[in-house]
Amino acid sequence: MQSRTPAAGRPGRPRSAAADAAILAATRAALVELGWSKLTLGDVATRAGVAKTTLYRRWSGKNELVVDAVAELFDELRLPDRGSLAADIEGVVLQFAAILARPEARSGLMAVVAESTRDEALRERIRESIVERQKRLVIEGRARAQARGELPQEADSTDAARTADLIFDVVAGAVVHRTLVSAEPADETWVRDFTRVLLTGLAARG
Repeated sequence: MQSRTPAAGRPGRPRSAAADAAILAATRAALVELGWSKLTLGDVATRAGVAKTTLYRRWSGKNELVVDAVAELFDELRLPDRGSLAADIEGVVLQFAAILARPEARSGLMAVVAESTRDEALRERIRESIVERQKRLVIEGRARAQARGELPQEADSTDAARTADLIFDVVAGAVVHRTLVSAEPADETWVRDFTRVLLTGLAARG
């Protein structure tokens, strides 16, 4: 598991991967049962079976803890090799939508995004822990499509990075809006239509 807390560099006893996993799982359970407003670090520590000092050595507050608990869910995303770029996109988008449908992901993500409007450090943590880590899927998918001959190779690494950012923003923004803002299902029909628009553009939609 990747370390995702600034507390990892503090002196003291070594980090316990088992304790980290228990704390993050307890945070997600508390989000479902209590909601964002009633969740406390003390309750999470009790659920995880660790001392509050153990938790505070790892996370400085609720915002950071919830970001990392949600980020662990998104780390479950994998890019399936389904034989074509369109099918690969559909596969990963369906996984993404399924994660967003989980109560702990939905409540946690909405809460920290709302809090981040007033907290630049929290926005940066969301970028680092969720956004930047999941851009791996775009990079992997484009490399696979280029190897198949479905997409052209890019000579300029700066242009490639900018394109990867744009693709991620389009995909993530559309799915989050569909599932969390519009509260509509990102089912197979929607995902297929979305992928067609993504790959061919609006002019070909008809």
